[in-house]
Parts: sequence; C-alpha cells; structure tokens
Amino acid sequence: MENTYPDGENYVCADCGFEWPMVQPEQEEKFEVRDANGNLLSDGDSVVLVKDLKVKGSSTTLKMGSKVKSIRLVSGGDHEVDCRMDAGNFMLKACFLKKV
Repeated sequence: MENTYPDGENYVCADCGFEWPMVQPEQEEKFEVRDANGNLLSDGDSVVLVKDLKVKGSSTTLKMGSKVKSIRLVSGGDHEVDCRMDAGNFMLKACFLKKV
C-alpha cells in the first residue's frame, strides 16, 4: 500500500494499523558460536568443560571434563549455550567449552 511507513524495526500500515518486521525471518543474520579451540558449534552438539566453573549464587561447581550432551545455541546476551546437566539447567559461555 502507499500509506506504509517505517516505525522502529517494523513497517506500519496507516490504513489498517497492521505492523510487520522490516527483516523477514529467512533474511535474519545467522550467528556463529565457536568453542575454546575455534571449532564451530551447532545445536545438538556434545561439548566438554575446559575449566572448573563456579555457579553464581550457589555452592555448586561444574567440574572440568564434564560432558554436556545436546546443547542449544541462543542469540543475544553474553552466554551463547543453553544446556542441561546433572546439576541443573545452565547458560554457558562458549569460551569455556570444547567440542567433542
């Protein structure tokens, strides 16, 4: 339509009030996550901790060499990897992980 205008990250139709994103989902920028050795990580990979990590707000310590199966990558924030371990669910930085 003629009466559309950009508003932030969306286009808005002045006639009906409908909003849609400027960037379509298939056009979104792909992000890369690399482990401590520079290997590219992807969803479902298995990784190993390369350093003992203290869990903030808890007395729990994640031990070096602990294997994490089936990771999930998340964009945004400074912790790129979401995982489940015996001690619970954690968000980890990729620089403390090594791909198996």
